[in-house]
Amino acid sequence: MNAFFDKKYDKPVFKKHQPDDSYKFQPVPESSGKYPYHLDLEHVQALNDRDKLAFHMLGDTGSIRNPDFQKLVVGEMIKQYQQTDGTGLEPMFLYHLGDIVYNFGEASQYKRQFFDPYQKYPGPIFAIPGNHDSDVNPESRVSYKSLEPFMKVFCDKQSQTVSFSGGAERKSMTQPNVFWSLVTPVARIIGMYGNVTKFGVITPDQRKWLLEELRSADADRPEKAIILCVHHAPYSADINHGSSLPMIQFLDGVFEQTGVRPDIVFSGHVHNYQRFSKRYFDGKTVPFIVAGGGGYDELHPVASTSDSRFTGNNALFNNVSLENYCDNKHGFLKVLIERTEKGLRLTTEFYALPHEKRIEPGVNAVLADRFVIET
Repeated sequence: MNAFFDKKYDKPVFKKHQPDDSYKFQPVPESSGKYPYHLDLEHVQALNDRDKLAFHMLGDTGSIRNPDFQKLVVGEMIKQYQQTDGTGLEPMFLYHLGDIVYNFGEASQYKRQFFDPYQKYPGPIFAIPGNHDSDVNPESRVSYKSLEPFMKVFCDKQSQTVSFSGGAERKSMTQPNVFWSLVTPVARIIGMYGNVTKFGVITPDQRKWLLEELRSADADRPEKAIILCVHHAPYSADINHGSSLPMIQFLDGVFEQTGVRPDIVFSGHVHNYQRFSKRYFDGKTVPFIVAGGGGYDELHPVASTSDSRFTGNNALFNNVSLENYCDNKHGFLKVLIERTEKGLRLTTEFYALPHEKRIEPGVNAVLADRFVIET
């Protein structure tokens, strides 16, 4: 085949002729905790070393058809969690980037798509909602509001057995809101909520909160890194979603207004792994990571330059490059943060799984990408 037709995009793309789905927007549930919606990691997990932190991260794990890949991903994360190499950088928890259950965030789906697959994962699981978690099934026999099941699993007022978990040992989490911050000794992990629509919507009250949160987090620098998480990927080169222009415009506006940019941005939504870098006017570069290959059986390939349904020609894509990607294997991230004499070192590793439904004994997830940020 002609090499031209094989060439993949090396920058974000926009998918043309997208239908307007703004009618899907759902009201945001009331918070379960107090403003400014902080949760201290040490209230959930004991820390042996306040100068080091490691955790897993992924998104888009649920599946209504085939749970095999999700189970493989969880199995590999459990291996890493249980390995002790003496560095003190074993993962301590999982941060989920959304789309835990498909397609409509129903309580009846949490046992099969979340509690059962993660029953042996040893650590706490934090989360931000995805668009599927937020959607409401119009044909459901049980009446429920958007994110009502999610709130009971992740934003409970006290940790307890979840009534629809099938009696799972994993108890509910006590996150204070659907947009919130996990405060740790070495980083503040800011989690946003993008609602139900395909490209995401941020409400004015959440925007106001984020402005204050970024300024507050910036005051903790250089002692703490700023990590920003949002389900809808601002930048993507895939053929299913493409980039979210509304999310790019929103983030650019917030960063400009506050004068604060995070050290790294993580997203899901797109079912693959992509690592972008965006160089800003002052020379600083921020990585934008897509990590949505966490288990949903259908993966999203990166678009070919010959595909007329997409374009990379948009001023919002200026100075943004696709540095690496994996669009044919499921996988997960391991994020490591260390305080050094020079500052903070943030290392992100992407582990890809052999793309079979069973992994033979002795075959583990493979380190497919690794990069380091010095803050």
